[in-house]
Amino acid sequence: MPTKKRSNVLSIAATVLAGFSLILFSGALDPAQAAGIGKDGTIAAKKGKATTLEELIAMYDSSSCIECHEDTHNEWANSAHAKSVYGTGRVAATFKTAFTNGFLSWAYSGVTDPKDVEVEHLMGCTKCHLPQMADATDEVAKEFVGVIYDLMDANKRGDSETFQEKKDLLLKLNINCMVCHNRNAIVHKWTDGYPQAGVVYGSSDGAHDDPDTPIMKTSHIMGEAIQCGQCHGLGPNLELDNPTQCATGYGSYLFSYIPGGGDKTCQECHMREGGLGHDIQSYRSKVMTDKAVEWHVNARPMSWLDGRTVRPKLMVDVSMTNRAGHGIPDG
Repeated sequence: MPTKKRSNVLSIAATVLAGFSLILFSGALDPAQAAGIGKDGTIAAKKGKATTLEELIAMYDSSSCIECHEDTHNEWANSAHAKSVYGTGRVAATFKTAFTNGFLSWAYSGVTDPKDVEVEHLMGCTKCHLPQMADATDEVAKEFVGVIYDLMDANKRGDSETFQEKKDLLLKLNINCMVCHNRNAIVHKWTDGYPQAGVVYGSSDGAHDDPDTPIMKTSHIMGEAIQCGQCHGLGPNLELDNPTQCATGYGSYLFSYIPGGGDKTCQECHMREGGLGHDIQSYRSKVMTDKAVEWHVNARPMSWLDGRTVRPKLMVDVSMTNRAGHGIPDG
């Protein structure tokens, strides 16, 4: 390279580097773009960490949505999201199994009694079943474990009154409107900002007719598979001290379905095409299983020689083809 041209290139490079230095070290970065800006405006930051289960329930209360969105609420109420902690009773029972066969039995968990449980011990399960648990104190974790034990003990004793009381409390702990449309509505927080209190995120910006209700803002991910992928998983949460995760649907969607030419989102299959709306279903719904699995059954008669006796037999060939956008089963 001629000396003059090399000198010009070096001069330009030096100017660019000087510009970056000015931005990085002189405080010239626009504060609105700084990492963490808006973090103090989230629901959890505004309210502070919940100290009881009732406080946690109130923190993400979405009952104000029902009056104007009754049909959507009724769809949601029939979904697994509305019962993410209690389930059919099986989820609550599995929580207890996770406690007793999990960290109570692990040598280095620091838990020898349910009263030792802290929020971090629960995150392997609550990351998906109750993500807002991360916005609570360790006292809430202990209370939560206590309610699960009380529920199961009441069931064993046949104490229907206590059982119903604990069940009702667990049913209030769920994945509701404010979890999806506020708390988990933004993934890339350093680029898109933190979800703010007093806002519901969806497909448009604007204000509700009632000035006392939250304003509306657009979420870039509300119609994208990554919204569901936050809970429905890439695989084990290796960032946890004791990695675990049972849901891997999003991982197989990204690494199998999409590379194979698929172009639908979770929302298209689980909400729109089946007409389910917010009654987001999976294997419990015939609408979903009919879409996801293709069955072929072929039966044919034959004769079987059993010693000297010819016995009639029926041979049945069954093939099942996965047409879903992810591995089956999941979760």
